[in-house]
Amino acid sequence: MTDDGSRVQPWAAGSWTTPPVAATDDGTDLLVTAAEGSDAWRHTSYGFVHDDAHALLGRLDGAVEVAFDVDFDQQFDQAGLMLRAGAETWLKAGVEFSDGAPQVGAVVTLGRSDWSVAPVPDWAGRRVTVRASRAGDAVTVRARADDEPFRLVRVAWFPPDAEVQAGPYCCAPTRAGLVVRFRRWATGPADTALH
Repeated sequence: MTDDGSRVQPWAAGSWTTPPVAATDDGTDLLVTAAEGSDAWRHTSYGFVHDDAHALLGRLDGAVEVAFDVDFDQQFDQAGLMLRAGAETWLKAGVEFSDGAPQVGAVVTLGRSDWSVAPVPDWAGRRVTVRASRAGDAVTVRARADDEPFRLVRVAWFPPDAEVQAGPYCCAPTRAGLVVRFRRWATGPADTALH
């Protein structure tokens, strides 16, 4: 238990939605190798459904926080956290490499996916922490690089009665060989304020 009431989760506390090519403990870190073509998306604009991202999930009651290194630079390489209630109800948030730069963003899927991103080129090569807090009918997503202040990424509607699991995720839609170093996975009470 940390000072803010959060609890660091052991990697063994979660179950994979789709097992990665490899997942190896490296000290307190977890190195995850994503399968080529893995992704999470439903319908919108692209017309396809992918539900084979590598998400390591456990029960969520309030907030989840995942830290990882942004050490990837191929189109659509991505890592962060996922909240999942089912195949058609989920949220992923983190950093995705797109159009030549890291982008912080989120995909909310309620039958169909949407996508919002903002470029963060200065986050390349740094440790990023993504936090999602669920309260009532909303999930509030924040992110930061290293020890900078958290910035608001998204406030999204999410079904208030849904049973949700959450934890780290990654995928590699366009290539083989993506390895993500996850530094930390923690859960705790929901945030008390939006700002």
